[in-house]
Amino acid sequence: MNGLIDSLRQICGEAHVLSGGGLTAYERDWRGREHGKALCVVRPAHTKEVSAVVKACAAVGVAMVPQGGNTGLVMGSTPDTSGQEIVISLQRMNKVRHIDIANATLTAEAGCILQHLQQTADQSGFLLALSLASEGSCTLGGNLASNAGGTQVLRYGNTRDLCLGLEVVTAQGDVWSGLSGLRKDNTGYDLRHLFIGSEGTLGIITAATMKLFPKPAAQRTAWAAVPSVQAALDLLGLAQQHLGAGLTGFEMMSQAALGLVARHFPALKVPFWQEAPYCVLLELSDTESESHAEQRLEQLLGIALDKNVASEVVIAQSLSQSRELWQVRESISSAQAAEGLNIKHDISLPVSAIPAFVKQTDTALANALPGLRIVNFGHLGDGNLHYNIQCPEGADAAHFLKTNEPQVNDMVYDAVMSFGGSVSAEHGIGRLKVESLPHYKDPVALQLMRNIKQALDPQKLMNPGRVLMR
Repeated sequence: MNGLIDSLRQICGEAHVLSGGGLTAYERDWRGREHGKALCVVRPAHTKEVSAVVKACAAVGVAMVPQGGNTGLVMGSTPDTSGQEIVISLQRMNKVRHIDIANATLTAEAGCILQHLQQTADQSGFLLALSLASEGSCTLGGNLASNAGGTQVLRYGNTRDLCLGLEVVTAQGDVWSGLSGLRKDNTGYDLRHLFIGSEGTLGIITAATMKLFPKPAAQRTAWAAVPSVQAALDLLGLAQQHLGAGLTGFEMMSQAALGLVARHFPALKVPFWQEAPYCVLLELSDTESESHAEQRLEQLLGIALDKNVASEVVIAQSLSQSRELWQVRESISSAQAAEGLNIKHDISLPVSAIPAFVKQTDTALANALPGLRIVNFGHLGDGNLHYNIQCPEGADAAHFLKTNEPQVNDMVYDAVMSFGGSVSAEHGIGRLKVESLPHYKDPVALQLMRNIKQALDPQKLMNPGRVLMR
């Protein structure tokens, strides 16, 4: 392997091929569940270097793990413990190549941090509509590779819906230049959608062309306490009826989730969390004015109170107050991590089925494992729940997970499938769920996926053991 590492140093420069110790930032997954071991970490500066790196690795049959911000939650972007996989970090590839004002598109490299792209779009008078809690550290390539969701899917769609073109280095080291800004291109198979969501198992995304949108004239954020999941769903229906396409965010959070935020981030003000089993955060983007947006929200919330769909409501009166409310929502995962190891479920369901799923699964879990804490929150507007499990108060979290995680996963996933849902909504499969996928994926679909993998990566060197079992 020394010959390969020497070749990689010739391609990228000695300073950008890291080996030995001090690689924790690249080898440990964000949740801290596993610390892998890489043969080395390579940090190419541009697409030609990525191509050369892939060709060098393919020539000697060494597996590659593409990595962006390493903020994934399913162990898909970190090396395994074998010490035989090379991490290809794209963090140096962080240039915005072009903004096309008339076409309303932005073309950027895969290592660009999402928040920086949001700011770049904003400075040009546009909105880049992808937004998620890790946006200060996640990168565009990782967002695309995992088809990230986030808080505005309800209005703008997943990352897949926001992408018009890709540049990809294939498993053989060839470069596909598909950075079209076209909204219509009906010339055969849409390769873009093949690579988006493939988690680096088919090729390495090195750049993308993204849609931009007009910035809203005004945004208003509201918070409401609701008596049940069904009431939250009823409020969603009212919001869609009265706000239409202006409804850009609708988040539901359980009392247990908000209680963890209040415990671990006492400086944050968490409205109404002790007064209701669930709270809802909703956001309106208005095309007219701040006063018009507030008037529309006040009207909606007044109807919700009259119908007993909500018991308490508040509307943010400034941008800082709005950010504070969103910070509460986005701090739930960090609060869970501070509380200790937990069992995460990133699931999606038909929106109409969510109340029945929650009632049935809450009851089944409570009967099977008395005392466990269900930390349920997520993007109710698009049917995506983060239905997470914390061990009972005072219990040893590591022991609880080791003893009970398989049973909990089976119970949750079986219930999800019985309601016509999916075991992964936005986090992906990675290595964490790779063994579960065959139990919950249509066998014909799974075989088609294997066929595609064999066709594009016959050596099985691109992120092996992720999405599909080896």
